[in-house]
Amino acid sequence: MEKRLLFVTSTEIVRVPAGSVVYIAAEGNYSTLRLANGDVNMLTLQLGHVERRISALLDKEDRRFIRIGKSLIVNRDFISYIHPQRQKLILSDCRTFRHEVSASKEALKALKDFLEKEENNEP
Repeated sequence: MEKRLLFVTSTEIVRVPAGSVVYIAAEGNYSTLRLANGDVNMLTLQLGHVERRISALLDKEDRRFIRIGKSLIVNRDFISYIHPQRQKLILSDCRTFRHEVSASKEALKALKDFLEKEENNEP
């Protein structure tokens, strides 16, 4: 069974399969959790807390979530397009959903370079 992420606040519990999370975006002191099935959950947690929670729940080898800049955590499995100059990132499963999000040029350039380097190091 796939590992689930669990976010607990004073008012709610959100429990979702890690693989269904497309991205998490900062919204001030809150975070928006978007799932592959289209569901959206507003968490009363700052993005840094969400990031620490994900790290605590997943195995060290599970590196599917990447922090991009100050306001975004994405599931690398859904990254389908990066264009740093246009500040454009598309997250998609290439079948049922497509989300376009924006991030700083610097953050997207770093992401692009990281993924290229990682791709070139694989057998």
